[in-house]
Amino acid sequence: MRIRGEIPAYGARAANAPLEPLEIERRKPGPHDIEIEILYCGICHSDLHKVSDDWGGTHFPLVPGHEIVGRVASHGTSAARFREGDFVGVGCIVDSCRVCPECRAGHEMFCEKGVTFTFDSLDQTTKTWTYGGYSRKIVVDERYVLRVPKGLDPTGAAPLMCAGITTYSPLRHFGCKSGDHVAVVGFGGLGHMTVKLAASMGAEITVLSTSRDKERDSSRLGAKHFVATKEPGALDALQGRFNLIVDTVSAPHDLNQLMALLRSYGTMVLLGLPPTTTGATPINASSLIFGNKRLAGSNIGGIQETQEMLDYCGKKGVIADVEVIRAEQINEAYKRMQRGDVRYRFVIDASSLEG
Repeated sequence: MRIRGEIPAYGARAANAPLEPLEIERRKPGPHDIEIEILYCGICHSDLHKVSDDWGGTHFPLVPGHEIVGRVASHGTSAARFREGDFVGVGCIVDSCRVCPECRAGHEMFCEKGVTFTFDSLDQTTKTWTYGGYSRKIVVDERYVLRVPKGLDPTGAAPLMCAGITTYSPLRHFGCKSGDHVAVVGFGGLGHMTVKLAASMGAEITVLSTSRDKERDSSRLGAKHFVATKEPGALDALQGRFNLIVDTVSAPHDLNQLMALLRSYGTMVLLGLPPTTTGATPINASSLIFGNKRLAGSNIGGIQETQEMLDYCGKKGVIADVEVIRAEQINEAYKRMQRGDVRYRFVIDASSLEG
């Protein structure tokens, strides 16, 4: 069933079209559903890729947004995990089969029967395309709703639902610990979260960026060193230094050059997903073999790991650095994001969707 009445939202009607006010429908909460009044929603770079149809297959009209925080407005008759008024979050995943080996292992994003993402994904129950968090309300099965720790600023907590888990997961998986030397490639939405989280784990962090305009910010957020990679010979002194390199760049670049910065048995993990592989530098076998080095990728994280990340951030007081905007500023925010003019995540005040 669908909720009677219309939900204010912001979305795109066609590829590369400006985002504009829309009215959407949400399903009526079922027995295990949570109806959430959205307070804030972060803008992820993947939102821009989807609106631009960079990866192909986008379904329009599109309402982006998967960095959602809000309050529980109501719950289904059998939903017992949350009460009205609870501070909750919704990330990238809103459903999965729950029974395949990946789901049972807590890797819902790799569901063998098809994960349902928060927006532009086929809802397996209603057979409609999901709408995201650029809206006033959302209805989600309680299994995919996250509890946001008390004390976290909701504006800074919103990007944790994607940027937070995307960076926390590889740091945990590849064993980031006190005393490790970690390089962070790129210093945007993902890069700044990597610095904050790795610093909270006790690592010594070096930021590798193309320019020095964010050097002061990197130091403020926990980095010990900053290297402007376009300066001649900038990487010469870093050969064999790092236990872990977290590469957040979503554009083709020289991976062999970065692999040379790893210690033996070190790992470089890729988080950025370019819209095309054109111009990508092939990895030389020698970059891996000499030093027993690893090149890995990392996606988001499952529901259990995302809740673990939120609890960790609650204890450590880690949130994103954000700029809060109103709905009518979304298109300008997209333009600024393309220019790299954001420090470091835009977050939409959902109350502004109502005009």
